[in-house]
Amino acid sequence: MHINETKIMGCYEITPNIITDKRGAFIKTFHHEIFKENHLETNFVEQYYSISQQGVLRGLHFQVPPKHHVKLVYCPVGQVVDAVVDLRIDSPTYGQFELFDLNDEKKNMIYIPPGLAHGFCVLSKNAVVAYNVSTVHSPAHDGGIRWNSAGISWPNLPLIVSQKDSELPAFLDFSSPFRYEEMKRQ
Repeated sequence: MHINETKIMGCYEITPNIITDKRGAFIKTFHHEIFKENHLETNFVEQYYSISQQGVLRGLHFQVPPKHHVKLVYCPVGQVVDAVVDLRIDSPTYGQFELFDLNDEKKNMIYIPPGLAHGFCVLSKNAVVAYNVSTVHSPAHDGGIRWNSAGISWPNLPLIVSQKDSELPAFLDFSSPFRYEEMKRQ
């Protein structure tokens, strides 16, 4: 398992070791000791996945304190462009985003710390995106910023965006509860 830093502090792209043979492939998506050695969250309490068609854009989502969480995201079926936006006040990369190509060939994952908004757009005909999270989903702490308000160049596809995601506040109108120094200590 290779853990690679990104330009956004605390966000990592993880490439697993892949074992292949004539039957197919075997991929380990989590290893407690490797995560612990790299000071990454090891207590994931919920896991879920979404199934989406080409052009579906989900995001940009997060949970606010005290129910904020770490996400470990990967795409075991299909291909998505995955985005994170730094919402942590006083972060050196506050307001910046990073894009990742998550797909079933690379089998890569994104480790997303608290204080980052997350979303993705499906490039393939269909895609499955899996999430491991460190806190239970709390509708009362659900948050987001509008998908087109952070300067992200999304794919040039007919996009399918939920009404809820379309009505999220713009990044510039969002008053962030996330503080970089507080998030670093957790």
